[in-house]
Amino acid sequence: MRTRSVMALDPVGFHRVVYHEWGSADNDRVLVCVHGLARNSRDFDELARALSRDYRVVCPDMPGRGESDWLPPGVNYDIPRYISDMATLLARLDVDQVDWVGTSMGGIIGTCLAALPNSPIRSLVLNDVGCFIGKNALQRISQYLGDHRFSSVAEVEQYMRTTYTAYKGLSDRQWKHLVKYGHRTVSDDQYGLHYDPRIADQSREIQDQDIDLEPVWSQVSCPQMLIWGDQSDVLTADTVARMQQLRPELSLCRIEGMTHAPSLMETEQINAIQQWLRDNRIKNQGTTL
Repeated sequence: MRTRSVMALDPVGFHRVVYHEWGSADNDRVLVCVHGLARNSRDFDELARALSRDYRVVCPDMPGRGESDWLPPGVNYDIPRYISDMATLLARLDVDQVDWVGTSMGGIIGTCLAALPNSPIRSLVLNDVGCFIGKNALQRISQYLGDHRFSSVAEVEQYMRTTYTAYKGLSDRQWKHLVKYGHRTVSDDQYGLHYDPRIADQSREIQDQDIDLEPVWSQVSCPQMLIWGDQSDVLTADTVARMQQLRPELSLCRIEGMTHAPSLMETEQINAIQQWLRDNRIKNQGTTL
């Protein structure tokens, strides 16, 4: 794994976006993996390791998360900012096309980029997010965001195990990994979660209205895979049905009994993504790989 960064522009200056790379730096077949709202790039370590034989895998920390800079006061954490930052990252990668895996927020960012004319996104894997998100799900997510403080790393782990119910199938080793990269040291005897608490404030500003992405999503023309935890409140059965109605060719991976959002750390989930990406390459082998 290699750790690199790129400077992205915001209204008051520049901020640093850190990204981790797996696989050969010379591979022009690039896969970008973008995490969810309160998560970070290290969620993708196992997926990236598995796919690094086929791809140069690039996993960024979105601003305010992980090793990337927190945005200065007055600069919003919002989708337009993330789109701009990812456009900067894509330019840095110096490739014409990329495949994209996005969990929740990362899927929204990927959808918005893929919907643009002449988008470099060749294929899109959406992890438990679709063309509509109800306000009830947004309100639930906002409830667990904030400036949480803990007196020990063990308390951090207990909080994460309680909060991230979709990760219940992970091993103790995998939980230790999530906790290691999911917390930060605030002081000698205090720990916090590895994101800027201001993310919570701005999430609450939009929690009282549904998010209708169908006008944007309908503009996406590249092949798509939809990973669905069928107990998810972010990606509901009605939304899945609507997406299948609009795009019958949509590839659906249903995970029974799973809430929001699948970790993409479990073997079956990794294998499903790997197989779909390979199958999609074979179908489109006439294009530049």
